[in-house]
Amino acid sequence: MKKFILMSALAVLILSCKSKSATDTKLDSKTQVAMKGNWSVSSVTYPNSNMIKVNSFDLADSQCFVGSKWKFVSNNNKGNFSLNSPKCTSYSTPITWFVNKDWQFVFKVLDESKAKRVKEGYILRVANLTDNSFQLIDNIVVAGKSTDVVYQFSRN
Repeated sequence: MKKFILMSALAVLILSCKSKSATDTKLDSKTQVAMKGNWSVSSVTYPNSNMIKVNSFDLADSQCFVGSKWKFVSNNNKGNFSLNSPKCTSYSTPITWFVNKDWQFVFKVLDESKAKRVKEGYILRVANLTDNSFQLIDNIVVAGKSTDVVYQFSRN
């Protein structure tokens, strides 16, 4: 009996310490509907940081995303984006995406050649959502220091 109680207590302890995955959290349909439509990235900034070079989403330099066009379809969680900066290589790909109740934007590149390398996709934080703009914030580590990369979106 003591062994059973000890094993039960241990199981409860292990399960209570399990971290919650972004994909296990319920969807935030209201936020997804607010984000649906056509958007452009108007700026990419690094608050409280010096200018740094960031390779965004294993695709291109973060500044190549300025001017990129994004389409979000909320009813099937599909969409696409295209990089079209004259200083960067053009690129276009379908994506799948959703926003969970923790305001985490989760997306995966569906381009056949890139998707093979992306097993779990990317998780960014949604901030400052209005009818005509919002931000996606990616937290990265540079030289052992946590730094935000802020993608400012404007409605087309």
